[in-house]
Amino acid sequence: MKKEDKALIIEKIKETINGFSCFYLVETAGLNAEKTSALRRECFKNDIKLMVVKNTLLHKALEQMDGDFNEIYPTLKESTSLMCCNTGNVPAKMLKDFRKKDDVLPKLKAAYVEETIYVGEDQLDALCAIKSKNELIADVVALLQSPAKNVVSALQSGANKIHGILETLSKKEEA
Repeated sequence: MKKEDKALIIEKIKETINGFSCFYLVETAGLNAEKTSALRRECFKNDIKLMVVKNTLLHKALEQMDGDFNEIYPTLKESTSLMCCNTGNVPAKMLKDFRKKDDVLPKLKAAYVEETIYVGEDQLDALCAIKSKNELIADVVALLQSPAKNVVSALQSGANKIHGILETLSKKEEA
C-alpha cells in the first residue's frame, strides 16, 4: 500500500472516530460470513458504524488525535473491528445480545466511552451498565417530578375528603 493511501485511510479513521462520542474495538476474525453479516445488520439497526481496520493504521490515527490512548495500544493485535456510536452502552448491549447466539465472538478488546478507556473482555458488563445521556436526563426528570406528584396527589385526596364531608352535610340538612 502506498504511503499516500495509508495517509488517506488514517485520516478517514480519525474522521470516523471524531464523528462519534465513543468507540469499541472488537475481534471478529473467527466469525464466518453468515455471522459477520448478522453482526453488520445488528450494528446498522442500532446506529453503530462498524469498520474493519488495520491495527497499525488505527494506532497512527489514535496517536494523531487529542487524548491519551496508551492503554488501548497493547490491545491492537490480531484483527480489529472498530465500532463507533454516540450512545456509550448500545454497542456493549448489542455485543452481549449477539453473543447469546455465539458464546465466543465477537470479543471486546477495548472501548473509549465518556472519556474513559475500558480494556478487556471483563469490562463488558460495566459498559452495559453505563447510562446514556437520555437515560440520565430521564432519571433527573423523574426525580424532579416525584415531589410535585406527591403534592398534587395530597391536594387531590384532601379535595376528595372535603367534597365527601360537604356532600354528607348537605344530605343531612336535606333530611
